[in-house]
Amino acid sequence: MEKEREKCLIVGIQLSGSDEENDMEELTQLVEAAEGEVLGCVIQNRHSIDNRFYLGQGKLEEISNYAKELDAETVIFNDELSGSQLKNIEDIIDARVIDRTTLILDIFARRALTNEGKLQVELAQLKYKLPRLSGMRKDLSRQGGGIGTKGPGEKKIETDRRHIVSRIQDIEAQIEKIEQVRDTKRKKRMKDEIPVVSIVGYTNAGKSTLLNALIETCYTDEELENKKVFVRDMLFATLDTEHRRVRLPGGRYVIFSDTVGFIKKLPTQIVKAFKGTLEELKYANLILHLIDINDENLELHKQTTLDLISQITDNEIPVVTVYNKIDKIDNSNVSFMPNENTLYISATQKNNVNSLLEYIDNKINGEKNKYSLKIPNSDLKLFYYLYENRFTDNVEYEADGVKLEAIIYEDERYKYEAYI
Repeated sequence: MEKEREKCLIVGIQLSGSDEENDMEELTQLVEAAEGEVLGCVIQNRHSIDNRFYLGQGKLEEISNYAKELDAETVIFNDELSGSQLKNIEDIIDARVIDRTTLILDIFARRALTNEGKLQVELAQLKYKLPRLSGMRKDLSRQGGGIGTKGPGEKKIETDRRHIVSRIQDIEAQIEKIEQVRDTKRKKRMKDEIPVVSIVGYTNAGKSTLLNALIETCYTDEELENKKVFVRDMLFATLDTEHRRVRLPGGRYVIFSDTVGFIKKLPTQIVKAFKGTLEELKYANLILHLIDINDENLELHKQTTLDLISQITDNEIPVVTVYNKIDKIDNSNVSFMPNENTLYISATQKNNVNSLLEYIDNKINGEKNKYSLKIPNSDLKLFYYLYENRFTDNVEYEADGVKLEAIIYEDERYKYEAYI
């Protein structure tokens, strides 16, 4: 039997110059990702956010009555509320009150699978709740669960501040140890000279689907069973960073890293808690900025992601724009002409995925060509290396050596020049 979805009323402010309607559509998707159901939406036009009540006090009373009419269990505000705002609002509205940040933290708590992911979410939840303890007393006294109560962060949050501070310090120490392990792995990759390509983008742009499409190009069906990543059509379906090794068209390997999806108003607590994970972008050789080409808010979401990339990398890593989901465009006359930094693909249909790999190979490794070679018996170690690490064809074993065709990158041609 399917669990009954939590009934919610969502509330936002339309400030001059803001696009609250689209924000509320996204908030609705976030509620659905948290297994809730939006019964109604309230938007108030204002010049500024009220420091005491977020909205006008009279409007809050209207919302309180509306929530009762809808039989809504939870009222969700589309901005982060301070502790005092939370307390003042709860004094008027007779329902659970949470903000956008709590909602996103709740989704992250549901999605975290690894120990590191769970610790990062708990840290973000505790750091968010610590300055709001006084404003949360009413909510904490309510019985039962609900959106905003999921994950490790709900563990007796009403206990004293010192206990929470102590727990934060403990988590930070554990995360630091995990980051040291990550740093060791990163150094090994750099020592082995395996380039890293990070896939970034707005949540639900298709990053995990693309990663699966990429690994399908170089593994058998049996091998794929343990390599594919979880995919679902919802916001923040994937939270934990995934790394997969993929062979490029020339034969060299690259590691693709699938990062957590970005979103407008991504809570600062999340950015700080996931700092170690997100900072892996700094060590990438290339960043693929994946965009859903059908996204109604494409430009806004594109800029949101670019701002976060800039914040993390200081624009020091080359970024390639990859428009995804071209198979869903109705207009058959649309032309998808790639240029130096823009490509068009469909990860689900595998359209242009091989072209994307070719592009990445050229961008990271430079030019390559297919050559006919004859390698003498005295230098067969070169043949064995090519056979294992490059794509070879038409191999013929002769008395004095081996003839073959092989892909060779221009930066390594000098090693084989005598035998071409």
